[in-house]
Amino acid sequence: MSKYRKKPVVIDAVQWVRGNEDKVKAFMNMELVTEYQGEILVIETLEGTMRANQGDYIIKGVQGEIYPCKPDIFEQTYELVE
Repeated sequence: MSKYRKKPVVIDAVQWVRGNEDKVKAFMNMELVTEYQGEILVIETLEGTMRANQGDYIIKGVQGEIYPCKPDIFEQTYELVE
């Protein structure tokens, strides 16, 4: 069996926390959000419909796709480059 390493890719992301809804909306193409209930964003992604909760990161992928990521997974996968 061969082993593979994930290519280093720089992504744009914002963490959705209470009070920064405008920042998150500006970051995202809000046409991808099918529902906003104050505590939940329902986002149409390339993999289907996903939910983001407060505290989740919203990531813009290499093809401009938007998707949510839980904070623990985000911190294990990404590091700040700026």
